[in-house]
Amino acid sequence: MPRAGVREERLRSTAGLRLASPMSSWRGVSGRRYVVGVHPSLVPAVVDMAGAVLIAVRRGGDGTASVVDVTVPDPAATRRSRLRWLALMRTRGATELHVHLLAEDDAERDAVRRDLSSMAE
Repeated sequence: MPRAGVREERLRSTAGLRLASPMSSWRGVSGRRYVVGVHPSLVPAVVDMAGAVLIAVRRGGDGTASVVDVTVPDPAATRRSRLRWLALMRTRGATELHVHLLAEDDAERDAVRRDLSSMAE
């Protein structure tokens, strides 16, 4: 169960826009808001995104999203290891990948990961 103040917050301002991927946001434990692109399936190409924070998400029948895991892909990791993470997320029930690309450096990406990881089950 999500902690108070930690939740997905859909972006109403993007409704009706033709975007490459739908947009949403997450509110972290700290109260900070993180805008994400939503990939409605576990697309393998997403794990190769440099400078990304990846959020594996399970969406319930009522539309409520919950975080399964959060990672920052290691540029030194092999593609195979990244794809293993993706397969593990599938087995844990993740159905979407949310991608945050606005963190400017490794320290900021790690801070986002920690802030959102507190929500993971």
